[in-house]
Amino acid sequence: MRMMNSTQFSYFRLAAYFDVGLFRYVCFMVVLALYAVIVAANVLLIVVICVNRSLHEPMYMFLCSLFVNELYGSVSVFPLILVQILSDVHTVSTFFSYIQIYVLHCYLAVEYVNLAVMSYDRYLAICYPLQYSTRMSSKKIAALIALTWVYGVLICTVMISLSSSLQLCGNIIYKVYCDNYSVVKLACSDTSIINMYGLFISFTTLGCPLVFIFFTYMKILAVCFSGSKRTRQKAVSTCTPHLASVLNFSFGASFELIQSRFNMSSLPIMLRIFASLYWLTAQPLFNPLVYGLNLSKIRILCKSLFFADV
Repeated sequence: MRMMNSTQFSYFRLAAYFDVGLFRYVCFMVVLALYAVIVAANVLLIVVICVNRSLHEPMYMFLCSLFVNELYGSVSVFPLILVQILSDVHTVSTFFSYIQIYVLHCYLAVEYVNLAVMSYDRYLAICYPLQYSTRMSSKKIAALIALTWVYGVLICTVMISLSSSLQLCGNIIYKVYCDNYSVVKLACSDTSIINMYGLFISFTTLGCPLVFIFFTYMKILAVCFSGSKRTRQKAVSTCTPHLASVLNFSFGASFELIQSRFNMSSLPIMLRIFASLYWLTAQPLFNPLVYGLNLSKIRILCKSLFFADV
């Protein structure tokens, strides 16, 4: 019976938006300002890393990849939200919806793998300082960055090909943007394959990087406790921003995972909207701030860029 009621929809309706009257213009300006800060902060640090040869080191190259990913993820959601805030009809074409789903999940995958690569870099730098330059060659840096992005592209291409072939019995998504699980829940056709694939990529994208990061930090802590004061200071200065970034992103992703998998209708709608947007807004703001302030080389170069004539 559900298969008989299925159809091909040309759009999805985003049901999380509600009428706020003239307050919509205030919301629009707040979101626009937030997006402008995200773009400016990440672009600034990308430019600083790229134009200064003193920052052409492994850690900063991986950071540059991380900042590019923040721009990549934020561009998929902020323009849509800005348009929807001023619109009276909150619909998105299926074509754009699947593009957004692809970019958002690719952003998630690249973020976690990139953070895992950065933990590997810190592990080599602290645990094998004398062999670091040979183990982390320019070719290896390029290969790790390429692997990070290729992995995200491949798993999301397969995911979208499976999702877009589903027969749907509805087109209402109870969020402010489109995500894969919300579309899968609308399916009338068999979803066992895509559910198994979802579990697989959840394990490889979330589980494996987090386990690897935990392993590297256990090794780093062991070296710090047995090493000199200088070793501990180096570990704290370079690992604290990375660990804070991992915890912040995991916190936001957990919010989103819980909300997607469980019925959260009893919670206030504003809280649900905040929870679904946290991982897409906090991380692109958090990373430039924490790395720009904590890493002395970046901080000094940013100061010289803005206060050169002062």
